[in-house]
Amino acid sequence: MTGTDPHAGLAERQAELVAALVAGGPPPPGFAPAPMAAARAALLRKRAGEVARHWPLLAAGLGARWTTTFADWAARRPTAGSLRDGWDLARALHGERALPPVAAEELAVREARLRYDGQGAPRPRRLPAVGRAGGAVAVQVAGRVRLLRPAPRPPTLGGDGVPDAAGSALWISD
Repeated sequence: MTGTDPHAGLAERQAELVAALVAGGPPPPGFAPAPMAAARAALLRKRAGEVARHWPLLAAGLGARWTTTFADWAARRPTAGSLRDGWDLARALHGERALPPVAAEELAVREARLRYDGQGAPRPRRLPAVGRAGGAVAVQVAGRVRLLRPAPRPPTLGGDGVPDAAGSALWISD
């Protein structure tokens, strides 16, 4: 035995590979950039799908831009879990005034139902709480959340060419 451990440095090489795949790190030595980029893109698409399951209105509100918007935001961020990734993205879009109205309502309801500081796992709120985002207001009392004011939506043209006031109905969730 020569005294050198064949596993020495393996953890470091694995960490470099993970960083390249999920946190925007450079490809480790010995890995071709093109296949690494393809694997990274596939992982971001998978991650976007998982976040969309937790944040369906956020994904629907962004429509065809969902995957690109999420991938651009997540490219240099390791995952914090689907729920937290969606929450962080929704807050970032809200800060940029780019959060779609239906997603603002989803965010307001989450903010009223759960306490999330951006660091730890979200926890249920026990006291009455108000969640606000993009003009939407949700209130949580005794574990029930009510959307009191939907987010304002821009007027849309109806089939007859007359602007319609696009609003949303009262959303009650348990």
